[in-house]
Amino acid sequence: MNACVSDYEVPAGVDVLRVFCGPDGRHGNALGVVRDGRTYPDQASRQTLAGQLGFSETVFVDDPERGHVDIYTPGLRLPFAGHPLVGAAWLLDVEILELPVGEIFARQDGEFSWITARPEWVPPRTLERYASVAEVEALTGPPPGEGWLYVWAWEDEAAGRVRARAFPRRDDGIVEDEATGAAALLLSAQLGRALNITQGRGSQILTAPAPDGSVEIGGRVLLAQSSLSPAL
Repeated sequence: MNACVSDYEVPAGVDVLRVFCGPDGRHGNALGVVRDGRTYPDQASRQTLAGQLGFSETVFVDDPERGHVDIYTPGLRLPFAGHPLVGAAWLLDVEILELPVGEIFARQDGEFSWITARPEWVPPRTLERYASVAEVEALTGPPPGEGWLYVWAWEDEAAGRVRARAFPRRDDGIVEDEATGAAALLLSAQLGRALNITQGRGSQILTAPAPDGSVEIGGRVLLAQSSLSPAL
């Protein structure tokens, strides 16, 4: 799995968050946020930084008041991603994030940060149900095959509790994604119900589908490293 903090020395101007932390404040998926996108003015420089940081995603903030952000994995630019938007909304404290796919509505509810998005905005990925939690947890790496894979099993179907793991299966150094909002959104839409998902080592993702087809994704966000502090 990707580490909570990159081995690369995080440069000034980059905040590191942990998104979708567990109830004990541990785990969560690491996210780099460049508060001033002007410091990396083009796609090439942004892609280079995202690759150097090595997080599953890095967000560049182009307009903090309008919530205009740009998202990169270590190897490609994304039109939409779940955990980067939950983290960016929390950090910027905005009600709307602007992306090429459309406006993402955000809200804070106690310890949880939420965004509302649509399943059709999510890049293609395979959702594969396993027979038991034990089978999901027994995986020692990505199952054979190509393309983004989200494996899951019911932990308690009546309560909507799910155990999941995510494998991007792309050549960018991210073997397993610790917490994946976009895949959780797709699963919630497919099942048509609210979910409480434990992913990776112990991250927690909450979902709530709406009658209009959109889905809310929520979780805890913690600041692991401030851009105002020395590198960890």
